Amino acid sequence: MSGSAVLFDAPGPKARRLSRILSIVGIVAIAAGLAWVVMTLAAPRPSSGGVILPGMFDPIRWDIFSEAIVWESIGRATIATLQAAGISAVGAVILGVILSILRTAANPLVRIPTTVLIEFFRGMPVLLMMLFILLVFSTGALWAVVSALIVYNGTLIGEALRAGIASLPKGQREAGLSLGLSPLRTRLLIEFPQAFRQMLPIIIAQLVVLLKDTSLGYIVGYPELLRQTTNYLANFYGNRYMFSLFFVALAIYLTINLLLSWLARWVARSEERKRAGAKRKSDKTILDSTKAASLQAEASGSGGIGGL
Repeated sequence: MSGSAVLFDAPGPKARRLSRILSIVGIVAIAAGLAWVVMTLAAPRPSSGGVILPGMFDPIRWDIFSEAIVWESIGRATIATLQAAGISAVGAVILGVILSILRTAANPLVRIPTTVLIEFFRGMPVLLMMLFILLVFSTGALWAVVSALIVYNGTLIGEALRAGIASLPKGQREAGLSLGLSPLRTRLLIEFPQAFRQMLPIIIAQLVVLLKDTSLGYIVGYPELLRQTTNYLANFYGNRYMFSLFFVALAIYLTINLLLSWLARWVARSEERKRAGAKRKSDKTILDSTKAASLQAEASGSGGIGGL
């Protein structure tokens, strides 16, 4: 029996034929759906005044992108989006580290209130948090967006780090305590670095979500990419450019998020290679030690026989 068929029977000729048929039908259905979307967007459509407007791919809907001022405005909005995401990412990681330490504290007077705060902020919508901070504290649009993203994503990162600490072998903590380290120093110097490296791909994936959530700043008046394109520029140049501006904003968001996703996969592969290399090194050390011990035992035995 092959290794791939341990948990299930290998498909027979009928099952393979059915799988191929379903795959072809699925591909045809997806292609037909995409073709229908493209044809619908490309078709002319009547406006409220009875005037026939060109389709979404008509050059008349894309001519504003030949103007430098449009790209300057989009560039400023992209920088504003990255600025909010960058500040929020740093703050969320710092807050997550603090919450993970407090959440795993031995003292219940520290652990229980921290758990309540984490569950409260995890359950609160980010947009509601932005509006609350803006209206109550009058922080301005940027800091309303940043504060809400830090609090929400910091709680999620803190829980991820806590799970990473909980997944470590108990021997790690016992080793630190046996060396005379305090429980806090053991957590910071031994357990936390391992948990952070282990959960780093999850943390980066959460930062991708954080970047996408910056678009919620549209509601509180922050001039991020979505508000700048589909609100300011669309109102200035006319609603006929709404789709083209939306498409450009979508392409920029996808590019940034795909780069971050690629970074998360690269970090995950790097960590796997490091763990595999460390395991090979450890196995080689054990093997060398075993060989050295065997040679020493043989030498001792030969010496003993020669002495007799």
